[in-house]
Amino acid sequence: MSETMQLADLFAGVEESAGLIGVACSREKVWPVLKAYEDAIGQAVIAFRVATDAHNEGEFDCRFTIPRHIDPYVRARDHGFITETGRPAETLLSDIQRHCPIDSYGIDFGIVGGFRKIWVYFPGGAGQSLAELRDLPSMPPSLAENFAFFADRGLADKVDVVAIDYRNGTVNLYFTGFPDHLRQPSEILAMHRATGMPDPSGQMLRFCEKSFGFYATLSWNSPRIERIAFSVKTRDPLALPAQLGPKIEHFARSVAYGGDDPKMVYAAMTSSGEEYYKLQSYYRFQARSRLDLMPSIDHAADAA
Repeated sequence: MSETMQLADLFAGVEESAGLIGVACSREKVWPVLKAYEDAIGQAVIAFRVATDAHNEGEFDCRFTIPRHIDPYVRARDHGFITETGRPAETLLSDIQRHCPIDSYGIDFGIVGGFRKIWVYFPGGAGQSLAELRDLPSMPPSLAENFAFFADRGLADKVDVVAIDYRNGTVNLYFTGFPDHLRQPSEILAMHRATGMPDPSGQMLRFCEKSFGFYATLSWNSPRIERIAFSVKTRDPLALPAQLGPKIEHFARSVAYGGDDPKMVYAAMTSSGEEYYKLQSYYRFQARSRLDLMPSIDHAADAA
């Protein structure tokens, strides 16, 4: 199959899947992103994501992996998806490339909002040092402010993925080497309180007992941890203790791609107190893929 035919098939898959939650797919917005990374898509793991929170209402996200030899930031900039204005987010990827070993990348874009994130995957089985990330010149200072939050929980050398969100000006740190005791309701509650967030519901506490990892969101504009989320991998998201809402439940029941593949469900809490869920389903999945966390990690599959 030619690359152009592959793009056409992927676009049709995005359009069909987004239609399940009533989101229109504009070729003018989606095709340029697919075309920019056309040489990567043939071998990429591809996933779709929907969410229950108000911020993501009316949006449908597509994400896929990128091999290490392609610089996803340079390509996004050269195709006009990122406009450089001197923000520290614009140099963070190059700082990571200079100081950290990298396995591969991923990108994420909304079919309504456009290009959003770049993921950096570190080599599986050897977590990246949080201290080294903290000391990067363009890393949000809030990582240094909250370093003890992670170190005290045994996570200082367990960063598997960094995601740079260029649209929102934030960074996500993903941890999949998640000690068993941190899944306990008392520990989940303590983590929320330590970040100044409201107490999670009983439903969320039950959900988190099944999690294999979590991520935290940091910003250049605040000293606080802005969000924490917990991830569960499952073949039946509707069996989880989570209220996904009618649109996402319909999506989970009806999405045509990856029906027999694992799904990722995330439970998240923002600093404003909004508790919500995100569902990721695969259009193209590979066992032990880099999207099991997606983002995601080879050994995350073994931990689920």
